[in-house]
Amino acid sequence: MKLKSPMEIWKYLPGTNCGDCGEKTCLAFASLLKERSRVLADCKPLFADAQYAEKAEQLTDLLAPEIRAVTIGTGTKALQIGGEDVLHRHELTFFNRTALVFDVWDTLDEAAVRERVRRIAAWQKFYVGDFLMVDAIAIRAVSGDAQAFATCVKRVAAETDLPLVLCSLDPVVLESGLRLVADRAPLLYAATKSNWQAVLNLAKSYSVPVTVFSTNLDELASLAATFASAGLEDLVLDPGMFPTGEGLAASFSSFVQLRRAGIVDGTDSVAYPLLAVPMTAWLIYEHEDALAASYWEAMLATIGIIKYADIMILHSIEPHSLIAVRTLAANIYTDPRRPVSVEPGLRVIGVPTPDSPLFITTNFALTYYTVESDLSSNKIDAFLMVADTDGIGVEASVAGGQLTAEKIRETLELCEAESKVTHRTLVVPGLAARLSGETEDVTGWRVLVGPRDSGRIPGWMDEYWPPES
Repeated sequence: MKLKSPMEIWKYLPGTNCGDCGEKTCLAFASLLKERSRVLADCKPLFADAQYAEKAEQLTDLLAPEIRAVTIGTGTKALQIGGEDVLHRHELTFFNRTALVFDVWDTLDEAAVRERVRRIAAWQKFYVGDFLMVDAIAIRAVSGDAQAFATCVKRVAAETDLPLVLCSLDPVVLESGLRLVADRAPLLYAATKSNWQAVLNLAKSYSVPVTVFSTNLDELASLAATFASAGLEDLVLDPGMFPTGEGLAASFSSFVQLRRAGIVDGTDSVAYPLLAVPMTAWLIYEHEDALAASYWEAMLATIGIIKYADIMILHSIEPHSLIAVRTLAANIYTDPRRPVSVEPGLRVIGVPTPDSPLFITTNFALTYYTVESDLSSNKIDAFLMVADTDGIGVEASVAGGQLTAEKIRETLELCEAESKVTHRTLVVPGLAARLSGETEDVTGWRVLVGPRDSGRIPGWMDEYWPPES
């Protein structure tokens, strides 16, 4: 985004304050455009009235992200990569999480292909209120045979609607699979200095995104510029990922240089999403054992996630590797402007009665789901009140004034707690112990101080619940 303030954006808007966008003023709408929480198409007059046509065209270009957004796949599972505006998350936020793509190869037999695809597509892990899943499947032409590759592509496509990445350096092999799934907009991998013309023709004929590969950054930029001049702008750049030593250091440097060039220097020829292949670790470590290879693959993947890889091709789908990589991606790509939170209110855990304990926690998602999980997994029937602390955890919200005795009183009223339990006893987190006395004064309820760690609630219950009358 080339415009750095709402005022700069506002100058290109109609300035009529018509309210069609849902905001009272054009300046308010400009602020939301700057945050990328609204899109320019929401300004109806800008596109409906011919007098604003020039402004609309200019603003569309000026609001485009510094790194081009590329879509892989179609429908509800379509995957968008790139679209970033900043080098560092705290400057604004990152918008499109690093996509994790896991491989299938064409030398597997039919049963093995189906089993692997099903494992990849079905994998999920519940984490902080959401299910973590993988994003796409890469089909590798290991055999070098066009018919074998086409057969594998057909089998994979029949098993899943996940986006696809077709991997071969042979354009003939690539096309054998592409013609079967072109309507699903797969990503082609990859064009090189040796095959670029044929792969360019494929991408143009079938209107699909394509990866350009070279470990030489000047050559990579030249290839990308050639594709762009031919009208192909849905490009992904792969500068290579060496798995060890000086090669790894050079790969790390390449990713940083490319992203800085695209965002800071405004070099359009490299302002595209970046692809990393951490599975190169298997080239080095597979002779030792699969565990070592998957470990180092995960290590390379963490480097890619932290330093600008928008999409990665991986091999290991074992939990020790996959959970770590997917969880890191989820954490790096949270929005620092908005704490991850849940709705305040009353939650019913198990089958509580009026004699069951009443706990309170904050609406920071990680805190809430930890407490909820500890109660549920230990089969504790209870009421759990969630106070609105602006998505901040217990200790920080007590220190910052988001969780106070008055806030607890408001939460008791909001949850109609008095009608839920008969004992008028509230259990506060151990980290909020200093609020217990004031809370009793403000609410008239008895307050018990629970453990500092919700994992210790079962032991605490054995000692302190039910409370002495």
